[in-house]
Amino acid sequence: MKILLTGANGYIGKRILPILLDQGHTVICCVRNKKRFSPKEISHPNLLAYEADLLDLKSLTNLPKDIDVSYYLIHSMLHGTEGFEELEKLCAKNFVHFIDQTENRQTIYLSGIANAEKLSTHLESRKQVEEILKKSKSDTTILRAGIIVGSGSASFEIIRDLVEKLAIMITPNWLLTKCQPIAIRNVIDFLTGVIGQKECLNQTFDIGGPEILSYKEMLLQYAEVRKLKRFIACLPVMTPRLSSYWLFFITSTSYNLAVNLVNSMKIEVICRPNNLADLLQIELLTYREAIEKATGKIQQQMVISSWTDALSSGILPNDKMKYIEPPTYGCYTDKKHFKIGTDVKPIVENVWALGGDRGWYYANWLWHLRGMIDKLFGGVGLNRGRRHPQEIKMGDSLDFWRVLLADKENGRLLLYAEMRLPGEAWLEFSIGRENDENYISQKAIFRPKGILGRLYWMISYPFHLFIFRGMVKGIINYKK
Repeated sequence: MKILLTGANGYIGKRILPILLDQGHTVICCVRNKKRFSPKEISHPNLLAYEADLLDLKSLTNLPKDIDVSYYLIHSMLHGTEGFEELEKLCAKNFVHFIDQTENRQTIYLSGIANAEKLSTHLESRKQVEEILKKSKSDTTILRAGIIVGSGSASFEIIRDLVEKLAIMITPNWLLTKCQPIAIRNVIDFLTGVIGQKECLNQTFDIGGPEILSYKEMLLQYAEVRKLKRFIACLPVMTPRLSSYWLFFITSTSYNLAVNLVNSMKIEVICRPNNLADLLQIELLTYREAIEKATGKIQQQMVISSWTDALSSGILPNDKMKYIEPPTYGCYTDKKHFKIGTDVKPIVENVWALGGDRGWYYANWLWHLRGMIDKLFGGVGLNRGRRHPQEIKMGDSLDFWRVLLADKENGRLLLYAEMRLPGEAWLEFSIGRENDENYISQKAIFRPKGILGRLYWMISYPFHLFIFRGMVKGIINYKK
């Protein structure tokens, strides 16, 4: 089946793309910039990428017409605090104008739950897009979701930021508003499950998890999962503007997004009952289960059930490796980037020999000191070494690291720290080509847990400046 995927580089698009490819579909990706795909990704035999902008009708003329199903995953909420609804309407109208000239039989749109009498500008805009899409000659399937719980989603990252950063919260009264959160895994299940389902054509379904919770309850449940003690007091004195600034300064969100989210969070988003989950045989995850999966040790931007199961068993097909990513929101990052010569093979071999008897190429005594400190606090230390002096496989222990990804063919190694830390840490190495030159990139990522985590990063950062720089230079210059 040929599927048109708009917004393929967006939050949902990135997650649904590999699923559609894995199911054997040919996916036509409509994006504004093809360069955001990786070389290996763009070379997938069933992936066709086209640059087009739905705000520009002429740019759609080169898209293929022989498509069976289309996904409309375009949202313009980030463009500004005002006027984004006009952009959304224009995109939808241009999409319908194009899709009516194709062989498309079904359009699937992810909208927002809009059952309240008075809607925010954001939710009203989504509803207007629904009406525009319904005017298409194609059958439509509209799925309405509320708060999506998954690593990297705006709503979830705001929850995570608030709980991780603040032990005591004096919050706006809208935290008592009820909603029905849904796990990102279930969102993907619904989006892929409705393809070709006759019972879903020209229908609108609300999709949500099995629980109705207030935002305050969501924050407190997150705190319980993370074993953090938090106190929350809700006051009716904070205006929407103050609430938006509160989110903007405390969390990682932009101000534009904060304004639109605050306006939406004042409105209950609860599903109207339907049997879609039963029809598609989808097992809905509870909010706590969704939190646990989103904050698990193996963090990736593509939270997809079959892939998570494969990761936990240490088995992951090579063509899925490119989708594993450490988190980005609310993290501290130290990145080193160096040009290397034409012969990259010795560099790759040096990366694959890290740890164990070889050591870490620079200031090994400091690494051993860190290992001793880790042991004193009940951690694993450096005693585990490594399984083999040159070989690394996914799931291997590597001193006090765990191997999440070992893609030697593409020169990428991703490690997760199993030492005692007030947070979570990743260490990533990638060797590739950029602007006709070879390079090695080394990235240390730390996601702090509370105030102690931030103090830890501040104290250790001066050491990172020379240890990590020395390590990557050691990898480049080491010769047996």
